[in-house]
Amino acid sequence: MTSFVGPAGPRGTGALTADGGGKSPMITLRRAKDRHHDRHRNREVWLTFYSQDRADPLADGFEAITMLNEDRLPPGAGVPRRTPRDAEILTYVREGALAYEDSMGRSGVTQAGEFQRMTAGRAIRHSERNASLTDWAHVFRIWLRPSAAGREPGYEQKRFSAAERRGVLRVVASPDGRRGSLRIHQDALVYSALLDPGQHLVHELSKGRSAWLHLVQGELTLGDIVLTTGDGAGVTAERAVSLTAREDSEILLVDLGGGSSPATSAASG
Repeated sequence: MTSFVGPAGPRGTGALTADGGGKSPMITLRRAKDRHHDRHRNREVWLTFYSQDRADPLADGFEAITMLNEDRLPPGAGVPRRTPRDAEILTYVREGALAYEDSMGRSGVTQAGEFQRMTAGRAIRHSERNASLTDWAHVFRIWLRPSAAGREPGYEQKRFSAAERRGVLRVVASPDGRRGSLRIHQDALVYSALLDPGQHLVHELSKGRSAWLHLVQGELTLGDIVLTTGDGAGVTAERAVSLTAREDSEILLVDLGGGSSPATSAASG
């Protein structure tokens, strides 16, 4: 179920309303229990956005985000070979290691704490597997529509340490590669943060921009809304994303633009 929370409080399901020619402030909730869950012999996956559920207002994603998946792979398990087209795919390996190879002969391993950007412009066959024969892998993927179709396939990968992400919104992907982040072909800024109990962060949103917050682990408040592990929330037509950790927490935050300049963050890196 998708919940829309506006100025008057929870409203169940519905659409954004206009206010003076613009969108009214709105928070769209996706609870962890409402994600689509698939369990296979060699893989367990939770889909925040499930395109086959056409009754769901978030079936096609949120703004430029088309997919946000959480995967757990047992030792040695593989992900079915796929042929993505015209997508910017950001992979975060939270635990373990993920080996990959593609039809152009490129291969490698993404280790825990590393983020990888794959540009799938033209058709390219791509496969992944847990690189370990003893440990599970815990992986998150964010799929974004690219700003233009038909780009050359490519990869970029970088580690962002826990120290870099502790207590701040550390930018890990951006259109201009700022602060050493991965470069993505979309007007989006992707942040990662590790928060201690009681820590408060405010991320300002420029006019016309929105944001999607995913709680990787922990518990926090978004305004007066409590989010727990696996919950997600879309923020539209707000001036800022304001959150406070209630316990040790980890988040991914995607700032999505509609033509305005990228937003700024209080306590961001």
